Amino acid sequence: MTAAITIITAREEPRVDTRDLAHHLGIQHRSAFKLVEAYPEDFKALGVVRFEIAKPPKGAKGGRPERSALLTEDQAYLLLAYSRNTANVRALKVELVKAFRDARAAAETRQRDYLPGYHELHDRVHQLAAESENRHWVHANFDKLVNRTVGLSAGQRQGLPAPVLSLTAVVQTVATRATVGAADHKEAYQRAKAALGRLQDALAVLDGPDVAVLEGGRHGERA
Repeated sequence: MTAAITIITAREEPRVDTRDLAHHLGIQHRSAFKLVEAYPEDFKALGVVRFEIAKPPKGAKGGRPERSALLTEDQAYLLLAYSRNTANVRALKVELVKAFRDARAAAETRQRDYLPGYHELHDRVHQLAAESENRHWVHANFDKLVNRTVGLSAGQRQGLPAPVLSLTAVVQTVATRATVGAADHKEAYQRAKAALGRLQDALAVLDGPDVAVLEGGRHGERA
């Protein structure tokens, strides 16, 4: 296995796609999916099985949409239990343990640290920009400022690993504290920008957030 297992958050529950499992096992997806179809009651006993239908790749000639399943942690282990106990299966079991463990850590950090800080910052911005006709952009500018300090691009906050979520939570807290005493949202932004600039200089000494963590540890997330 050359790449990490991708954990998908579906309706706030970590799951893994049978296509990803098949890829890591080095088998055709239909072989893995047949196990889910062959023992539906067994998989349902461990929770609702969520199915997806993927369209054929763009430009592909012919072909039908492919049906796959998003499995919970227990359902994924059940699928592997019903597979031949090869070296690939044993290795994938280890990778699944790590992947779901990391997903749980990220979910806990998101609820405990990141989301309270996010709401605190934006509640403060809301107060300062209450009279502005561009309130939406004021909020967006603060988010961009936080992202720039952490080293994130737009849209990257979903599914971040726990260490990067923790760093983002710290950055949000620094930004919020910097706005205390500001007369309006413009002054608040400049204060936050200056404070995060100093923090960014300190992070630069540590070479910033681990790029490998950002690129390799990110989990997918779906509504």
